[in-house]
Amino acid sequence: MSDTMRQPRIEKVVVNIGVGDAGERLVKAQKVLEMLTKQKPVVTNAKVTNRDLGVREGMPIGCKVTLRGEDAEEFLKRALWIRENRVAVYSFDPRGNLSFGITDYTDFEGMKYDPQIGIFGMDVSVSITRPGHRIVRRRIMKRKIPRNHMMSKEEAVKFMREKFDVEVVE
Repeated sequence: MSDTMRQPRIEKVVVNIGVGDAGERLVKAQKVLEMLTKQKPVVTNAKVTNRDLGVREGMPIGCKVTLRGEDAEEFLKRALWIRENRVAVYSFDPRGNLSFGITDYTDFEGMKYDPQIGIFGMDVSVSITRPGHRIVRRRIMKRKIPRNHMMSKEEAVKFMREKFDVEVVE
């Protein structure tokens, strides 16, 4: 591929820890995300009320960090190393995005288990796009992205194999 506008790239990586309730566990989850990404996490709130889980709408239930650019690629390499550079094919959606989970933050290189924090797993979501995606979100002259410019699942799998040496398991 020689056309620079057709080259896939990582737009962002979102790291999310869902705790389920506010309080001490949420503060600890924020501390874990800050240690891993060196960025301040944002608190996420419940969108719906679920009586069985004791969750009310607007209640803080988790935290997330959005990484872009070199930080995103660096974190993604570390996260894939934990997964032994293996990702299941069902982790990709039809638009070429990728999501996978990590069971424990101590799996990251250089992270030690802290009994005061406990064990926290996290979800990692990777958005893979081509340049020119801004036309959907800009204020003036918004446009739709042509179908041939959108990422497909196959293109995203190929990109991850080439750039990050990922083994995609069927």
